[in-house]
Amino acid sequence: MPKDVAIGGVHHQGFGAEVLARRESMIEAETLKSIATQLMTGTSVNVGGISTPVRRTSRQLLKTAAFSVDGHQYQAIEQNPEKPSRLGQLARSGRQVVQFKDAESNEFVAVVVDGEVTFYGVSKWQK
Repeated sequence: MPKDVAIGGVHHQGFGAEVLARRESMIEAETLKSIATQLMTGTSVNVGGISTPVRRTSRQLLKTAAFSVDGHQYQAIEQNPEKPSRLGQLARSGRQVVQFKDAESNEFVAVVVDGEVTFYGVSKWQK
């Protein structure tokens, strides 16, 4: 059964969460909080002194921004409130929900909900 682990105020979910939680994260939780706030309230996202514009997706017009941390590419994406998922329900209720995707693997690595960061763990289907 997946476990939730909280270490240092950061939540980790899924199979292998204990290992992920003890490993140094590629992105600091405070950086993700800052990016999420900038995405939802501004027209650009500033990461490490580099500013990138906030754009809109072509279909749902969701806010999105591509950025780089330590040479690794990520994308911040506003949660689609029309999705039936738990995160979609939170977005529909007015909460600020931003998902973070690793551009190389095309997998979601974290979510920020109203300033609370949750890193996704390694699922049992991944090796």
